Amino acid sequence: MSLEKVQNEEKRIKIEEEQVSNELFGNLDVNLNIIHDKFDVGITQREDEIILNGKDSVKAGELIEELINVIRNGEKLDIQKVNYIISLKEKGLSYLDSNLNNDIICYTHLGKPVLPKTLGQKTYVNSIRKHDVVFGVGPAGTGKTFIAVALAINAYKKKDVDRIILTRPAVEAGERLGFLPGDLQEKVDPYLRPLYDALYNILGRESTLRLKERELIEIVPLAYMRGRTLDNSFIILDEAQNTTREQMKMFLTRLGFGSKAVVTGDITQIDLPKGKKSGLLDAIDVLKGVEGIDFCYFKDSDVVRHQLVKRIINAYDKIY
Repeated sequence: MSLEKVQNEEKRIKIEEEQVSNELFGNLDVNLNIIHDKFDVGITQREDEIILNGKDSVKAGELIEELINVIRNGEKLDIQKVNYIISLKEKGLSYLDSNLNNDIICYTHLGKPVLPKTLGQKTYVNSIRKHDVVFGVGPAGTGKTFIAVALAINAYKKKDVDRIILTRPAVEAGERLGFLPGDLQEKVDPYLRPLYDALYNILGRESTLRLKERELIEIVPLAYMRGRTLDNSFIILDEAQNTTREQMKMFLTRLGFGSKAVVTGDITQIDLPKGKKSGLLDAIDVLKGVEGIDFCYFKDSDVVRHQLVKRIINAYDKIY
């Protein structure tokens, strides 16, 4: 592969491997279309060459070079990854230099590796490994809960902890669920469903339920945490923006010997009654600078869901 200047505002990239070329282009040339839309450049394919013309031909050429190296590094390209690599390039950063592909947290029950997909997620992973209490704060779709669950499962499998405890406040997101049928667990399960989803994704449904029956995994509403001391546990508090100051203090003081706690939340999605301050916002003010506690803040560039999620977040942020 070579990137050479043929004449002003023109770059040629030679790709000898057909497989690399197919992966680079994507289905119906979707990846090249992203590059074309992002840069002021024309893209032409001629046999084993890509020809770039336009004022951004150098920048587009450098990006394509990196994409080719990513493919040769054994990774697959998709729309999300291409856009993320572009966002890193705009900041003068390299995707390959971040070594995201080398930091496997664990494997799913299907053998798929779980690893950080963005620099923000990598910082979050490193922080959880280093600190006993970590707050992951940021918009929806940044992997705050999923990454924490993956690290909890890894810690349990390595016998660093004896059990995993997942909790969240039972606060409704603007609607009323009413009088739900079933026993107490069935009544609160709708609030806890996102935590089940993360566990099912990684461990599989059967393994999750088996560990839950043996009480090695607990999935409970936050109110159930009062009065407990949690030793040798990996504890995750999800949707922490919907805790009160009292609930947050109660949760954090449950921490026992050999335990680790991760608190996740999105301060733009607080569902508490008007006039009630979020326990997450309060904790950010009160606990800043406390030794052993770290705060990780995610940005819209860390969103790993559909690209529209990032645009939706940006649209709301501009108005509210």
